Amino acid sequence: MKRSIVTKGSGNIFRDLGFSEERSAELILKSSLLQALQDTIRERGWKQVEAAARLGIDQAKVSKLLAGQIAGFSVERLVHYLSVLGQDVEVTVRRAPRGRRYGTVRMKVSRRSRMVSAS
Repeated sequence: MKRSIVTKGSGNIFRDLGFSEERSAELILKSSLLQALQDTIRERGWKQVEAAARLGIDQAKVSKLLAGQIAGFSVERLVHYLSVLGQDVEVTVRRAPRGRRYGTVRMKVSRRSRMVSAS
């Protein structure tokens, strides 16, 4: 049997896929916001039409959001949608520790204490 070579990931799937530091940080943030938005809609048991009405968008856009298609949705827009659904979104900026070239992008969803980060 041939042994497979396994490479340990960096902890940032987008960086591992070859995206730049800047783009991978944006994608981590967008995907985390999208996950929080999807969780909120699903936890409330809303159909796409009801979610669309509450967000003030058409059902096709809600369908894209629930399918995980983040293209065409800015960080600002995703934050706005979460706010409209009664979710608080907090952003904290602080200096990265010495020795690290780049800062870390994280989003913490409080009700599940789940943390997603990009290093």
